[in-house]
Amino acid sequence: MLTKRIIPCLDMTEGKVVKGIQFVEFRDAGDPVKLAKKYNEEGADELVFLDITATVENRNILIDVVRKTAQMVTIPFSVGGGIRTKEDMKQILRAGADKVSVNTGAFNNPKLISECANIFGSQCVVLSMDVRKVTTDRWNVFINGGRTDTGVSVIKWAKKAVSLGAGEILLTSIDRDGTKKGFDVKITRKVSQIVSVPVIASGGAGKLEDFAEIILKGIADAALAASLFHYGELRIKKVKDYLQSQNIPVRN
Repeated sequence: MLTKRIIPCLDMTEGKVVKGIQFVEFRDAGDPVKLAKKYNEEGADELVFLDITATVENRNILIDVVRKTAQMVTIPFSVGGGIRTKEDMKQILRAGADKVSVNTGAFNNPKLISECANIFGSQCVVLSMDVRKVTTDRWNVFINGGRTDTGVSVIKWAKKAVSLGAGEILLTSIDRDGTKKGFDVKITRKVSQIVSVPVIASGGAGKLEDFAEIILKGIADAALAASLFHYGELRIKKVKDYLQSQNIPVRN
């Protein structure tokens, strides 16, 4: 088994980190650069920054935050929110990010994935999918900050995006987001089994056992959490120690 990653997620709006439940009822979680520095020191494998209102407010991402974070951390980090063109991606990578996460912009213009992969490399292009269960065995892709049901199945879009050059998938369950009821193992496993790229599971982490379950049963390559880490309910080291106790390899 390859080394598994633990990734804190920093959802941002108006320059500060926030956390909600199922993409609504947000509350303040702190300064993004300070949190990034803290997680870097605590042993996070990567960081994910998502400007969650950039798309719906039709504005560009907060580049200053990216630059300041790049000066403070030594671990890789990806940035998403409001990415519509390859120039947007270039700007974020030049500011110091290692990867760029594309969601609504890529769904509306799938060529964005192949354009960016050809210029910057697939390893820099993360497909972010916000998904919600719509029938017993079907999950659809939602865009515009989880507000709009595209009517397209997660499986269909994941396959297409990877064929266009996406090098990684960040799969967020809207149903589980912020609930602390555990990751959505079923859809994570479905996606992981049909794509050849790493899958990061997001949405629902509530206890140590959830991290092991999503890796072992959901066959995720990485597990992402937000409020658990932001509000000190779990520490990254504690999660990694637990995973090691379950014979799951992690980076010390």
